[in-house]
Amino acid sequence: MPRISWVRDELLLACALVVENDWRELRQGDPRVLELSDLLRSLPLHGDASVDPRFRSPNSVSRKTTDIATAHPAHTGGMTKGGAPTQKIVSDFLEQPQDMLAAADALRAGIASGELHLIPPQPDEPGDDGDEWSAREGRLLIRLALYRERDRGLRDRKLRQVRNLGQPLRCEVCTFDFGETYGELGMGYVEVHHITPLHATGPRKTQLDGLSLLCANCHRMCHRSYAGASWRTPAAVREEMGSARGHAASPAS
Repeated sequence: MPRISWVRDELLLACALVVENDWRELRQGDPRVLELSDLLRSLPLHGDASVDPRFRSPNSVSRKTTDIATAHPAHTGGMTKGGAPTQKIVSDFLEQPQDMLAAADALRAGIASGELHLIPPQPDEPGDDGDEWSAREGRLLIRLALYRERDRGLRDRKLRQVRNLGQPLRCEVCTFDFGETYGELGMGYVEVHHITPLHATGPRKTQLDGLSLLCANCHRMCHRSYAGASWRTPAAVREEMGSARGHAASPAS
């Protein structure tokens, strides 16, 4: 079979296993490797690749744990050829271990519930080519978040909640109002967004108070991985915008 590169979601689960094993590799007969092999083969990421028994086999999973373990800066031997994505996942775990372990736990929970297997790919979910969506969560949790945010029933309930509170249907960051700008075409339109990402909350049932109203631009900025942060709350993006406007308005030095 042609070689299929490991994607962020798979590396997240594999690295979490190595971390829990004190940054040591795991052998292919280890029950944890066998379990992870079955899990990876079930992920809705690579089409029908799992029909080939070599795909994410216990041997290949064990080799990947070696790649991860030898990429740790404290490893005294040589580094195997795990590639840049493997080195990046190790770096992220070292920088924010609790966040990364939480993301792995949330991904496992979404898989165990069966929900991630039922959700179709979203047209603007992150890809494997350096997309700027939150790297912390990986593709599948972002897919779940986007799917839930676009659920018509959930969106309608959130808009109804905002109206009942006497608040305008506009972006909570930049105050953009689709109705004011586009007239009837934009009336009642706004995007909804999880204030705290699923890797931090777990893929539990979405609560209305956990959603905010955003325009498309601010929504993207909340998800953008930049300057060491993999996501931002709407309040943080509003602060960034205020700082940028203040800087732009100040005289040049």
